[in-house]
Amino acid sequence: MSQGTKARGKGSQLRIIGGQWRGRKLTFQPVAGLRPTPDRVRETLFNWLAPDIHGARCLDLFAGSGALGLEALSRGAASCDFVDRDSAALGQIEHHLNTLGARERGHCHRIEAASFLERAASSWDIVFIDPPFGLDLVGPSCELLAGRQQLSANGLVYIETGAREQLPDLPATWALHREKRAGEVCYRLFVVAPA
Repeated sequence: MSQGTKARGKGSQLRIIGGQWRGRKLTFQPVAGLRPTPDRVRETLFNWLAPDIHGARCLDLFAGSGALGLEALSRGAASCDFVDRDSAALGQIEHHLNTLGARERGHCHRIEAASFLERAASSWDIVFIDPPFGLDLVGPSCELLAGRQQLSANGLVYIETGAREQLPDLPATWALHREKRAGEVCYRLFVVAPA
């Protein structure tokens, strides 16, 4: 079980760290491959995002437990699109959105990440890319985001990978803003230069 969740019977718990739902514990059933972002990583990430999160349009690609998108909404993001191919995982996110009274701000999409990006007409201020480790999903997602100009000027992209994974080549307009490692996780925040 990843740090950031607490096993209790058959379910696990995810704790919202800050914002209007600070301290709320959300129970979810384990789904194969689900690896919520650890508490200490989320806390650091949202400290980095503090100046930009309020009113932001967010995308939680490979949403899984929805930890990143739910945390963003708690801290004042205007909206978040949750994308995952697993219907059970998305069903749990929808349940949490209803429980928190945030259904109008959170939108769930059951689809492969690449297909979603190819079809989406939206643009986002902050994108969270936290795919299953070791499957080389970061590079193609970043290429699609950049190629379709789906990021706002000075948009932010968060990328979480396994500590031993090599980061793929990223668009030249993406500048590394912050980088940190916690155990087996490496996480980075990039700023996208205006076109």
